[in-house]
Amino acid sequence: MADTAGHDVHFESADAGASLTYPQQAGTVRKNGFLVIKGRPCKVADVSTSKTGKHGHAKCHFVAIDIFTGKKYEDLTPSSHNCDIPHVNRQEYTLLDVSEDGYLSLMDEGGNTKDDLGLPKGTADADNLADQIKKDFDDGKELVVTVLKAMGEEMVSAVKAAAGSA
Repeated sequence: MADTAGHDVHFESADAGASLTYPQQAGTVRKNGFLVIKGRPCKVADVSTSKTGKHGHAKCHFVAIDIFTGKKYEDLTPSSHNCDIPHVNRQEYTLLDVSEDGYLSLMDEGGNTKDDLGLPKGTADADNLADQIKKDFDDGKELVVTVLKAMGEEMVSAVKAAAGSA
């Protein structure tokens, strides 16, 4: 008999239950691929594989850069073991407005607006990108920004002039 008295069932999640990561064998991860190290989505900068030693497994040594913070991480994993790979999505938005407090007003191809994303910050490259977005927007250029999304985080990763604008 099930005891349901005194159990409040409450779910905070509103997504479709899709996983933030998927497993992949460490030996198949390549340079410029993505990898989760210490819970952070990273782009692999270098992979080196050691030979099978006296105690079994060949090891993969990963050097990877966090795609949001630019921080460098390293990991050592047996090549036959699985490691987590983040689902990384890129989406382009047309820039509608840049607010005084650094938030962007964006529109996707379907005409839906997105107002919860700030200018990129945290690394020198991100700060330069933010300055370029502000400058080009103030110059009246029509801009398209690329938003990188992984593991519940998102950040503007690139900007370009919209096709047809000078």
